[in-house]
Amino acid sequence: MTDIHNLTAVQLIERYASGELSPVEATRAVLHRIEQIQPEVNAFSRVDAEGALRQAEESAERWRRGAPAGLLDGVPVSVKDILLLRGAPTLRGSRTVRPEGRAWDEDAPSVARLREHGAVFVGKTTTPEFGWKGVTDSPVYGVTGNPYAPQRTAGGSSGGSAAAVALGAGPLSLGTDGGGSVRIPAAFCGIFALKPTYGRVPLYPASAFGTLAHVGPMTRDAADAALLMDVISGPDWRDWSQLAPSGGGFQEALAPGGGGVDGLRVAYSPALGGAAAVDPEVAAAVRRAVDLLAELGAVVEEIDPGFEDPVEAFHTLWFSGAARVVQPLGAEDRELLDPGLREICAQGASYSALDYLAAVDVRMALGHAMGRFHSAYDLLVTPTLPITAFEAGVEVPKGSEHTRWTGWTPFTYPFNLTQQPAASVPCGLSGAGLPIGVQLVGARHADALVLRAAHALFEAGLADGVRPAAT
Repeated sequence: MTDIHNLTAVQLIERYASGELSPVEATRAVLHRIEQIQPEVNAFSRVDAEGALRQAEESAERWRRGAPAGLLDGVPVSVKDILLLRGAPTLRGSRTVRPEGRAWDEDAPSVARLREHGAVFVGKTTTPEFGWKGVTDSPVYGVTGNPYAPQRTAGGSSGGSAAAVALGAGPLSLGTDGGGSVRIPAAFCGIFALKPTYGRVPLYPASAFGTLAHVGPMTRDAADAALLMDVISGPDWRDWSQLAPSGGGFQEALAPGGGGVDGLRVAYSPALGGAAAVDPEVAAAVRRAVDLLAELGAVVEEIDPGFEDPVEAFHTLWFSGAARVVQPLGAEDRELLDPGLREICAQGASYSALDYLAAVDVRMALGHAMGRFHSAYDLLVTPTLPITAFEAGVEVPKGSEHTRWTGWTPFTYPFNLTQQPAASVPCGLSGAGLPIGVQLVGARHADALVLRAAHALFEAGLADGVRPAAT
């Protein structure tokens, strides 16, 4: 029998409904798993065993009465320590955030929806300071390691969530993605993650990184992500930029008879116009995923969208946002910041309003170009990343020509600029046993289509064997 901690959320709910398993048993198994993995990978910034067991007992009572609170009643979840979780301080990986004297009595919208649906909160996961980079280490939490090789990075900025899900420390986690921050660690850690269309999942407080920032599910497969999306996409008045209700369930899109990928027009871009050199093992694994889509009935054409790398525009927006985050800090607090964050904040503070608006112009042009592209293609497929996980504790791989994290993740941040849904699906392991991810990108609002295509790949066995040996 599968270990309890390795069950998906869908499987847990089925077992709760049949009486085969209780939320208390599941929560105890996950808490035990956290105790096992935490010393090695450092995925959690805070664990609330007492609170989780109390919530699990309340859930078990609801199941005994045949009255579960919602779609996730009794399912253990974790929350990236960027999002507010009632009763727990949100330190955001920074020594400049001092928890004393604050009530911490509010949930972020996505967290509030989880609570309404009876989820069990086991803890908060690690993040780099204010989520600023594509790896997970911070002055507060230290370094988060990769589930497959702890001396390597889990990716970021939602690295703690990715490591936790990969190692069975809860099937569901909430991450945030401003330039790839759920997809990068998903690819490095061998799990699934979706960056939804901007506004599909309400966000509050508003991010200083503006409309680059998305909240997204981090799970073991697309079915769990669809279940989680049906919960966290619920409306919340605190986000004035949220989208109207989607008009259909995400789980419904995955139901048998939904069509899979048969007849979908798929554009395959091996390197997104040469934005980066792709490791041959990554390229081969992604090619196999594309071939599988074709076998499943998709109409595949190898073609690039044809846009220039928008990295400078992204930097202008991203670094300006970082500068805004730290603007209230005094000189002493600034000395406490991650040195790399201090550098980009100084650069961000040097931009003018005209520089910022010029970057917005690039963003709008890119959005227009991708809108036109998706009038001909349902999905764009690329590698999620051109490389596999490198040494933990550094922003860029040793010997890299790049100085910032964006240099080695050129396939993710363009779609934060355009606000499109984009997912990373595990598609194999390198010769060194490190995970590889394939990225599926849809047109704005085509979140259900992206999930449907990802689910078809999971059902066809693409991710089989992509699980850490430790599990």
